[in-house]
Amino acid sequence: MTTTERTLLLLRHAKSDWSGSLADLDRPLAERGRAQAPLAGRWLASRADSIDLAIVSPARRARETWELASAELPTVPPARLDDRVYAASTDQLLDVLGDVPDDVRTVVLVGHNPGMEQLASLLAGDAVVMRTAGIAEFGVTGGWSELGSGSAVLRGAGRSDGSSLC
Repeated sequence: MTTTERTLLLLRHAKSDWSGSLADLDRPLAERGRAQAPLAGRWLASRADSIDLAIVSPARRARETWELASAELPTVPPARLDDRVYAASTDQLLDVLGDVPDDVRTVVLVGHNPGMEQLASLLAGDAVVMRTAGIAEFGVTGGWSELGSGSAVLRGAGRSDGSSLC
């Protein structure tokens, strides 16, 4: 990695439980999601040397995904809940990332579709599928505030079962 290169990791929350009558923000992970999230964490641990910051949606399923995934990392990075990530559009997610200080080299953003899939596709300049607990890893050469269409290189994408999407 060059001295100016950054890494962006997009993590879609793991499978959520739709069985109750809870508000969308309060839905927990389903049993399958509780199994997916640690696998996503292992994928992150195998790909990222270190993560400097996690930005997580306040939705319960996203917070639970990050708690289970981060437990698989050698060092758990600081995490910040950001209300803007919940139900965010691509532009809103770019605004969230644009607020990250440029001295932060590696960020994981834990959020929801369709925003995560749309952001991944915008950055890659091609369609990127983000299934539950899906991860997309990007190399970013400019500052976080410079992210936009085709501005990052898709290094890899994976699923919680460990298979690659690239």
